[in-house]
Order: sequence, then structure tokens, then C-alpha cells
Amino acid sequence: MPLSEHEQRLLEQMEKALYAEDPKFATSLRSTPGARAARGRAALGVLAVLAGMGLLLAGVATTVIALGVLGFVVMLVGAVVLYSAFGTRAPDEAAPAPAEAPRSRKSSGFMDRMEDRWRRRSDDGQQ
Repeated sequence: MPLSEHEQRLLEQMEKALYAEDPKFATSLRSTPGARAARGRAALGVLAVLAGMGLLLAGVATTVIALGVLGFVVMLVGAVVLYSAFGTRAPDEAAPAPAEAPRSRKSSGFMDRMEDRWRRRSDDGQQ
């Protein structure tokens, strides 16, 4: 059932108010085609895992080894599809680059992060 004109205008006003108040949150609510595809892959992965579990249980119940092995393989493929759906990120969703100048070596270790926090804390205290 389509919305009436009054309801459409109210919806548009609410949408504009949301963008004005918190544009970052409003942008995150919009679905991109990549996000829809990732949700589809995740649903497919979940279904494959459940189907694989069913096949595995059927193989155990009927003592047909090939059915159990097939169930395990289907579960494994489903898990990989599910992992790939959550593991990929669209370029616009990538983490923002740090404000500081890049270092000569790539550092992502625990101690390097702690040192960076300590430097920022001491820099903020001096200002």
C-alpha cells in the first residue's frame, strides 16, 4: 500500500531533519548496492551452513559416510561465504587515515599503539 502525499511529505521532512542533525548517522543508514550484496552473501552462507548441518546429521543418522562428508563440505563452503560477506568492506566504509604523518615503517603492534596514545596524551597536556 503506497503512502499518501501527506505521509510522503512527513517522511521527507523527517529525513531532512535527520540529515541536518546527524549526517554521518544518516549516511550510514543508507544501503549501498555493495551492502545489499554482502547481506545476500551472508544469508546464503547461513543457509549453506544450516543445510550442511542437516546433511551431516542425516549422514550420521543413516551411517552413510559420503552424506556426512558432503554435509561437512557444504558447511565449510557456507562458512567461507559467510566470512567473506563480513570480511569485505566497501571503499567508502574504510577506516579513515590517521591525522598524523605516516611513519616510515608500518606499525600496528600493541606497543606502537600505546606509544602513540602516550605521545598524544602528553602533547595535549602541553597545549
